[in-house]
Amino acid sequence: MAVEITDANFEEQVLKSDKPVVVDFWAAWCGPCRMVGPIIDEISTEYEGKAVVGKLDVDANQEFAAKYGVRNIPTVLVFQNGEVVGRQVGVAPKQTYADAIDQLL
Repeated sequence: MAVEITDANFEEQVLKSDKPVVVDFWAAWCGPCRMVGPIIDEISTEYEGKAVVGKLDVDANQEFAAKYGVRNIPTVLVFQNGEVVGRQVGVAPKQTYADAIDQLL
């Protein structure tokens, strides 16, 4: 399962990680987010130990969504060494997210 990322643990889980990090910015009411959710969970299992894969609920955690300019959801950001190195807005196939991680491994 994907890690639950919040404003409180964002710095520790994402910015200080020594592995690539994928963060799915989502909300419970968002239909397309419910399509991306299972893909993110699959990727978190497949890349366990190699990358951190997490989900951030934008309704409950607005600080980092605002900081990174997330205006549409789902938005998936890819981080390396605390920097955004990839952004996917909207629903994409699983391979799109896997390729983003593979480029960093």
